[in-house]
Amino acid sequence: MELELKLALPLLDAHLLQRQLARCALIGRRQPQRQQLHNTYYDTHEHALKLRAVALRVRQIGDDSHPQWVQTLKVGGTADSAFSRRGEWEEPIASDRLDRAMLENTPWSELDADGSLYAALEPLFTTDFERLSWIVKLADASVEIALDRGQVHMDGHSTPLCELEIELLEGSPDALFEVAAQIGRHLSLLPLHMSKAERAYRLAAGTLDAPLRARPPALTKEMHFGQVAQAVLRESFLQFTANLVTFRISDAPEVLHQARVGWRRFKSALRLFKQGEDGLPPTTALKPLLARMTAMRDLDVAATEVLPAHGAAYQAGDAQRSSQWQQLEASLEQARQAQRAGLRQALADPAVGHTLLQITRWLETGAIEPPHSQELKKKREVRRWLRERIEHLAQQVQAIPSASKDPLEQHRLRIVSKRLRYCVESLRPLLPRKRSQRWLDMAMQSQTQIGMERDRLQAIAIAQQLQTADSVVQFLRGAAFAALGA
Repeated sequence: MELELKLALPLLDAHLLQRQLARCALIGRRQPQRQQLHNTYYDTHEHALKLRAVALRVRQIGDDSHPQWVQTLKVGGTADSAFSRRGEWEEPIASDRLDRAMLENTPWSELDADGSLYAALEPLFTTDFERLSWIVKLADASVEIALDRGQVHMDGHSTPLCELEIELLEGSPDALFEVAAQIGRHLSLLPLHMSKAERAYRLAAGTLDAPLRARPPALTKEMHFGQVAQAVLRESFLQFTANLVTFRISDAPEVLHQARVGWRRFKSALRLFKQGEDGLPPTTALKPLLARMTAMRDLDVAATEVLPAHGAAYQAGDAQRSSQWQQLEASLEQARQAQRAGLRQALADPAVGHTLLQITRWLETGAIEPPHSQELKKKREVRRWLRERIEHLAQQVQAIPSASKDPLEQHRLRIVSKRLRYCVESLRPLLPRKRSQRWLDMAMQSQTQIGMERDRLQAIAIAQQLQTADSVVQFLRGAAFAALGA
């Protein structure tokens, strides 16, 4: 069984990155083993291995003058966490061709009883990278630290990779996080759920920088409290961290939006399962990042959703008005670029990566306990408890007058509606079908209307901050008032 922690690194100059790593006392005084690795991954044209969570590769170590080959089969990996658990079988082979004999004493025989799957395999993609590796021994554990920098190639396309892998050789999985924490004091390490193979498949599909949307976990009525809570929390936290990693290379507003959704879903789940500050690592270091994310989202919504709906009506063929509107658009784009740069700088703060890794450690190696352990021992009682918790949220939504013009009440209604929606969406397999749909409809209706009003008001505030012409601001206020009346 392979236990590994995968971490994304900034795409820095190789020498700068090595200097930063050298500042870490754990490896700074040690010479790394340096290897040039060329890997060929095999699958069928229909990606049958990928669909079965299987990876099969042949690795060439060294250059063509003195090559060595190793064949590796990995089974059971899931792309839901930076902390990876997979079955791994690896052996040296005689050439760069797949060796069927090597697979005989592995789970391959169960996957491919008649040999048809093996016969359909073909080389699908390659990775080429330099690996710097260190073997580190702790008090009761041993780990391998590997820095990989290079390229992934598939179907004529390529993408750079720069990542750190920390693999457990001996001892407790906690050692992986302890090593990551020491390295993370000197540079930003972000949890990375995507393997090199998954990166290649997404490269071919054109989805490498696509946003990761909510994918509620597969829950069953046989799960106990800890299993349900871990599955829901892990999935929402993945949505947050995966989109943060993508945001470093993508300007798409939806990537940032989905990162914010992931964080709100994670916080909502924490409250639902009553997982407070006693177990969860402190999140104070994330506050500057989250504040910048909110400011960035407000600018994106103003630029891509609110203002475009009014541009033509305001300009109406008038040259002066067109100039004023174009000035607003230019100022807004400049503000977005500045905010995006600041957000990426905040994301590069080592304290952010440290906090995200501590949360990952809590999710993967800690025990999530029910708030009243004596009352929640039976699985049936867990489902009842969850229904009651969500019913309470629905009652909170109903208790706030939807027609209220009080900004504080409107804000509270929006927040509670979101919490209700996120919790119902994540737990639907464990909830009564008709009641959960009613809860979801109630939450969506409240959240959508209030959100639209907030976006319009926020766009007006942004226009004022950018010193937009008064006539533009007044026009936007009139449009917002008209929409409110409608």
